[in-house]
Amino acid sequence: MYFHKQELQFKANPEKPDAVYARKLQEVLGGQYGEITVAMQYSFQAWNMHIPGKYRDLVFGIGAEEFGHVEMLATMIAQLLEDAPLGITNDAVQSDPTVAAVVGGMDVQQAIVAGAGARPVDSNGNPWTGAYITASGNLMADFTANANAEMQGRTQVARLYHMTDDPGVRDMLAFLLARDTMHQNQWLRAIDELQS
Repeated sequence: MYFHKQELQFKANPEKPDAVYARKLQEVLGGQYGEITVAMQYSFQAWNMHIPGKYRDLVFGIGAEEFGHVEMLATMIAQLLEDAPLGITNDAVQSDPTVAAVVGGMDVQQAIVAGAGARPVDSNGNPWTGAYITASGNLMADFTANANAEMQGRTQVARLYHMTDDPGVRDMLAFLLARDTMHQNQWLRAIDELQS
């Protein structure tokens, strides 16, 4: 059972709108190693564990936290899109807001399809897919996949951190970096225990 608390796990606000950066953040939301993937991966791994215990609790606990990360990123993307100009190009292109948005680097579907909000897609607009999920029932294989997912996700968040100077966005990304590191270390520790 899930309970939704009406607050974000970590609250941060961008300094100003930035539709192009919102599109970049879509990668760590809906990309192969994004928060949607790890939230769903850990959930399916836990649902498929038939024996209760500390490993099932670990997978469920981290999975639940990852859904909070999905919410944080979706909220930040919506904030970055709010009042964002459609484009910063010359007058000829600017006369058509859709063309200006595309040329300017915005994901036009964020405006048209999602009403200036996040979507379950990567930074190129490719839909999130359940094919990203590893849930084999083999704890060693699954935990190794989980450690890899956290390492890959952390790398992408670190790169995005250096692509902005917005203090609110950086605060949120710093929080995600810390949590990704913690989760990576938890999976590695669980792997060590399984090998003992």
